[in-house]
Order: sequence, then C-alpha cells, then structure tokens
Amino acid sequence: MAQVKIYGLRSHLAPLKIPITETICSCMFDAISYPIEKKFYRFFLLEPEDFIFPDDRSDRYTILEISILEGRSNEAKKNLIRLLFERLSRNCQIPPQDLEITIFETPKHNWGFRGLPGDEHSLNYQIEV
Repeated sequence: MAQVKIYGLRSHLAPLKIPITETICSCMFDAISYPIEKKFYRFFLLEPEDFIFPDDRSDRYTILEISILEGRSNEAKKNLIRLLFERLSRNCQIPPQDLEITIFETPKHNWGFRGLPGDEHSLNYQIEV
C-alpha cells in the first residue's frame, strides 16, 4: 500500500498532473516493485499566498510525501529518492533544487483498507525489497 501527496503551486502542478503521476509510478515500480496500476495520489494545488517557501526555490518548488507499508530496505528507498529526482527533473521540469521528498513508513497494522487492518491482508505484491 502506498499513498502519495504532491504539494505545489497550482500554476505549475495543474498542467503536469498526468506526467507527474506517471513518473512517480514508474519510479515506485522500478525502485520498490510497487505495482504500476496502484495509483493513490492526491494533488494539493496551492495559491502563492498559501505556499510559503525559501527564496532560493522557484515557482516549481514541489513537496512529495509518500506513505508506505514498512518493509523496504534502506537501499530500495534511497533508490526511489534518486529516481524521483532524476525523472521528475527530466520528465516534468522539476529540478532537484525545487523538489523535497519524504517517505513515511508505517507498520501494516496501522493501515486500514478494503475493510480490514493492513496486517490481515494478503497482498499481491512483495513488500520486502
């Protein structure tokens, strides 16, 4: 299970929703074997007065928050971060200087989906990568 939140200025993110979604999906598949069809994304499109950030960032400044079930290796998570920096820069014109990424891992029993606690589900993909 993974949930992704994307924060940024409406003027920048709104036209890029599809390329950003597809890019993040490909990175998650390649780095942590997360199924490409599982897309749980929320865009927070902010107006300039609602998104305060340092002067050394541009209007492309974007924050990614990725919540995942625990179990991935540190190397897999680092690989995910590296791929996100590389591909979002190339595919979506979000340079590394303007991208911040946080991965939140939580135990399966702290998730609830499809009517059950997460640790009572049999997933059709591997968590330990």
